[in-house]
Amino acid sequence: MALPPEKAAELKELIQRQLGRMDVHGRIREILAETIREELAPGQQHLSAEDLIQALRQRGLVDDVMKGLSLVTDNVDQEIPSSPRQSVGFDKQSTLKKSFVASPHILLHFTANIDPTRRYLYLQVLGGKAFLEHLQEPEPLPGQVCSTFTLCLHYRNQRFRSKPVPCACEPDFHDGFLLEVHRESLGDGTRMADSTTMLSISDPVHMVLIKTDIFAETTLVASYFLEWRSVLGSENGATSLTVELMGVGTESKVSVGILNIKLEMYPPLAQTLSQEVVNMQLALERQKTAEKERLFLVYAKQWWREYLQIRPSHSARLVKIFAQDENGINRPVCSYVKPLRAGRLLDTPRQAARFVNVLGYERAPVIGGGGKQEQWCTLLAFLCRNKGDCEDHANLLCSLLLGYGLEAFVCVGTKAKGAPHAWVMTCGTDGTVTFWESLTGHRYLHKPANPDEPPLAEQPRPLYPYRTVGCVFNHQMFLGNCQPSDAVDTCVFDLNDESKWKPMSEEAIKSVCAPGATASLPPFPPLCASTLDASATSNEIEMQLRLLVAEHRKDLGLTTVWEDQLSYLLSPALASYEFERTTSISAGNEEFQDAIRRAVPDGHTFKGFPIHFVYRNARRAFATCLRSPFCEEIICCRGDQVRLAVRVRVFTYPESACAVWIMFACKYRSVL
Repeated sequence: MALPPEKAAELKELIQRQLGRMDVHGRIREILAETIREELAPGQQHLSAEDLIQALRQRGLVDDVMKGLSLVTDNVDQEIPSSPRQSVGFDKQSTLKKSFVASPHILLHFTANIDPTRRYLYLQVLGGKAFLEHLQEPEPLPGQVCSTFTLCLHYRNQRFRSKPVPCACEPDFHDGFLLEVHRESLGDGTRMADSTTMLSISDPVHMVLIKTDIFAETTLVASYFLEWRSVLGSENGATSLTVELMGVGTESKVSVGILNIKLEMYPPLAQTLSQEVVNMQLALERQKTAEKERLFLVYAKQWWREYLQIRPSHSARLVKIFAQDENGINRPVCSYVKPLRAGRLLDTPRQAARFVNVLGYERAPVIGGGGKQEQWCTLLAFLCRNKGDCEDHANLLCSLLLGYGLEAFVCVGTKAKGAPHAWVMTCGTDGTVTFWESLTGHRYLHKPANPDEPPLAEQPRPLYPYRTVGCVFNHQMFLGNCQPSDAVDTCVFDLNDESKWKPMSEEAIKSVCAPGATASLPPFPPLCASTLDASATSNEIEMQLRLLVAEHRKDLGLTTVWEDQLSYLLSPALASYEFERTTSISAGNEEFQDAIRRAVPDGHTFKGFPIHFVYRNARRAFATCLRSPFCEEIICCRGDQVRLAVRVRVFTYPESACAVWIMFACKYRSVL
């Protein structure tokens, strides 16, 4: 029998309190180190979770914990309600043992199936304070939906996510993350990193704090790069830090809160470094980074002067060499792009374009007026928030297309009415130029018009929405458009022709944008598989929409009769729509139309309305649908023998992004 949620939470709290008193963390680490030293066979590479838990039992730790929890167990039996319908036995000791063994905060080490040849950094978040924006936040009632904080981490191709905690002035963060510290080159990937090796690993731990409100809307609260190597100079291999998180965008100079963090190396270091050596290494890296960035800035200024000398009107073109990230730091735009492989999560470039398209679009928030706020997010912040501006989408799509081996560039220019915009361009080996709109997934073939043709000569009509292009770039190249006109429809994208495109030095770009070139360069995280259950999510949204439709019709004095078979027949159409968005190929429409003709009797009329969303809020989607006159006509259908149908199909993509297709339909008897 499952415990009620409130009782389970209370039980966990009692257990956690007792485990803290007994210093179980320390005893587990000692036993684990002893087990690895004494019991690991020479040819064995891994200890399983079962082996390590057995070691804890043999050394009496579990029994000691059970004895320590004896007072707790006396109360537990009285607080568990009995079911009037059936008698279920409840074993206090076994339940507590399972809770203890499965606790993610205490036994996080064991769930990772530790490789004893690797070094690990155990990062614990021990709570937050001074989140003053939530000073007046009331305590959430049990079962009440409230806004939550989630902490996302990335370190050397490893990503972690904390459990959501209610937003508060002192949010109750209590999570542990086991980060593997390893070298990726020089053939040392399988050896345990020693202190000197780890001191040379300059990758920070990127921490992103996300707020999710009661409507499931996400907000980027803070983005922080944690320098973890101070732990290498700690005497006992552990150190505690107080991390001040700053806001993002226009609030990047304002503190949003403080996190208490504990860092610990595992296994413990045989020899620690002196704090002076660690500080000297960090200072040296900062000095080298500052020098490289200074030299690149000097070069960029010289390049810009030469570019303006070609034609003074170039000063009005959108040539974007630097862009501010969410922390207000100026970075070369080439550092926002890098070949990114999606593993087995995405199969084709067009599927990658669809994935980027279903990530939400949101312009950087601005306090007050004054136009668009400058903010190009780092990739982790964009993925964790699941939405961003056009530049974020274009950078991600370009990175994915580069990963698929295409020659891809981000284009910076304008679209209709002179609005700044960014999109992606690929250049084929046969000279074809294709534009990819990252916000919609649409692709356009570029055929330049010839401005020297007679006025009456027929010119290709552009289908794309782009008006001007100022520059193009990727992770290795940056080129400014120096053609007489920056209009896209007359532009020639022969990037090797320096009379049309002024290039930057690839060596200069490499000095500050190549992986590991500077200590300030944010590393790219890998994509994560979706955690959504597509079928369950589809059913949930569909049930909510049925209730909303029934309520809406009831307010109009109408009854609602659903026809499940008709609803089911709508599924192939939704699958066909998504397939077409992904591949640009239409398929299956004939079978769908034939099935609908058979399902609608003679003398009856059928109406259907498909619509597409990139969010899962049923009430918000329903309100949007009602704004369409055609959809409202279906939902509010009056007549003889009216039967309604609705079908929802959720298609999941990496990062828990999803395409939600909804189709409302009705059939009724036509009475003339």
